Amino acid sequence: MEELNETSISVLTQMVTDYTGKQPITCAALAQSGSHRRYYRFTFEEGNTLIGTYNEDVTENKAFFEYTRFFAAQQLNVPALLAVHEDQKHYLLNDLGTQTLYDKLCETKKENGDFQKVMDYYKKVVATLPKFQLTAKKGLDMSVAYPRAAFDRQSMQWDLNYFKYYYLKMVYVPFNEQLLEDDFQRFMDYLLSIDDDYFLYRDFQSRNIMVNQDNVWFIDYQGGRKGALQYDIASLLYDAKADLSPEIRQELLECYMDNLAQYIPIDRKRFTADFNAFALIRIMQAMGAYGYRGYFEKKAHFLQSVPYAIRNMRYLLQHNALPANLPELRHVLQTVVDSYVEPVKEESDILTVTVQSFSYKKGIPEDNSGNGGGFVFDCRALPNPGREKRYATFTGKDDCVIEYLQQYKEVETFVNHVCALVDMSVENYLERRFTHLTVNFGCTGGQHRSVYFAEQTAAHLREKYPQIVVELRHREQ
Repeated sequence: MEELNETSISVLTQMVTDYTGKQPITCAALAQSGSHRRYYRFTFEEGNTLIGTYNEDVTENKAFFEYTRFFAAQQLNVPALLAVHEDQKHYLLNDLGTQTLYDKLCETKKENGDFQKVMDYYKKVVATLPKFQLTAKKGLDMSVAYPRAAFDRQSMQWDLNYFKYYYLKMVYVPFNEQLLEDDFQRFMDYLLSIDDDYFLYRDFQSRNIMVNQDNVWFIDYQGGRKGALQYDIASLLYDAKADLSPEIRQELLECYMDNLAQYIPIDRKRFTADFNAFALIRIMQAMGAYGYRGYFEKKAHFLQSVPYAIRNMRYLLQHNALPANLPELRHVLQTVVDSYVEPVKEESDILTVTVQSFSYKKGIPEDNSGNGGGFVFDCRALPNPGREKRYATFTGKDDCVIEYLQQYKEVETFVNHVCALVDMSVENYLERRFTHLTVNFGCTGGQHRSVYFAEQTAAHLREKYPQIVVELRHREQ
């Protein structure tokens, strides 16, 4: 994989040089989200930047290229497609910055800022959405749609099965499979009865909307296909972690319908009922994704969205979002809502540092904090008391093992370097109000060296930073 990254960076660097006539001075990989696409920010001496992208999936890329060119011609705010490599796996985009609508929303909530400014951005978004949706009737080539040409029965079946197998079964919600399948079919019949001759963005949510130069810009629409109008506005307003209040959702839905009515006639009462039904299938699809990423792939941070999705589901059930003839589906969803116990929230400004020892024979510990891991220090190059029989029954917490290790200069050097590195992160995390950091120490058996260094580091942190919580764990003990 590293070799592949280096090759892609080399290709993109050459493309950047050819396009601009200048050599970039830096290339920084951007954080990956849920996709396999890789993004790199290239910077030039004068401070200008642009984005290089690599994606192995040429079919998906072709959809992105076609949509981008068409949307740009319709004067919609999408990234500028600057250059495409002949392999159609590498391409260049203009840089829309680093701040999403979701970032703006979180900053405002955290700082108790001016929410009206965020609402202004949201209103720009819902005013623009109909323009995207109606492009399906203006000559947009939907033959390139990926992976399906429409949000049809097959697409819906995939989403509902995703929910069934990766959420319901993962959290042991009981159901009658045949009755639930029958209700799925009836639910899809209802959804497919709604006019679907529009462009469906598919992943229309606050993380896919950039805020740049006081305007909103739209990204990640390559999964677009034909579908109903209600799906995308439901995706935006029931975006789990955005956690919009029912009052805000209703205001924005009314604003969206006002803008849509400028282009086509709509029955607001029927539109709202259909909107609620599409909101439910979108939430079920999202919960399947959270279950797959969180429970199956062990990426715990995806599970942080579950409480928000449960609250949204509860609200929709209370407001009769499901058609009446779906008793098993209603029972299952009500069971999901009723059986879920929300975790106790920790104080948001308290930093917890988890220090842990482990054996490499049993693998590096999983990080369940939702932050994607932290430090992992390999102690196996240091003197090993485990090679001497007299230390066989002792651990790195016992005086004899401590005395053994402390006689070596390299052990002191290792401790000092570790503490210096960890201190840098702790101080940065405190400043940025982050809530969790992991520091792992591994050795062969997880008994002597790793335990010793975990103990030493935990003691150091507790003494130097009394305002933080230090959790000390010895996995193999």
